[in-house]
Amino acid sequence: MNFVQPIRDPELIREIKSFLRKGSHRNYMLFVTGINSGLRISDILELRVSDTKRPHFNLIEKKTKKRKRIEMTPALRREFKEYTKEMEEHEYLFKSREGINKPIGRSMAYKILRRAAEHVGLEDIGTHTLRKTFGYHFYNQYKNPALLQKIFNHSNESITLEYIGINQDQMDKAMRDFKI
Repeated sequence: MNFVQPIRDPELIREIKSFLRKGSHRNYMLFVTGINSGLRISDILELRVSDTKRPHFNLIEKKTKKRKRIEMTPALRREFKEYTKEMEEHEYLFKSREGINKPIGRSMAYKILRRAAEHVGLEDIGTHTLRKTFGYHFYNQYKNPALLQKIFNHSNESITLEYIGINQDQMDKAMRDFKI
């Protein structure tokens, strides 16, 4: 069972953004990309500057090998425009400081997120937290599990709801309200 959770509290999201922005624009953009796209970390790390020049991400998912086209939010497009203004089209968005034009690895992405999580006192954080946070807030905004299932390429809605922690929220609420 995977206990990595979405970040449910919008105030914690703001605090993490602020913490990351002060430390590194790259790390901030990694977080912002994840929570605004719903992409897996393996797909985010492969993005290049050229991928931000159109209004949508168009990729083949590393895990599923399925083609995916997902519209970028207007806010994310603005963030990319600012972030990439000094970068070349062929460069990776989240470049490692080691080597020439190599992306950071999953372990570095994890370390970045762990540091931010520790700063705000969160546990149960991992690279999937970005995707789960997107899903949790998307679901709460639109209440459309079928659409979110499609975005995530899940086989059914119950997997999607379990993945983003909605079932856990419902169980927690039921137990808080339960009395004999």
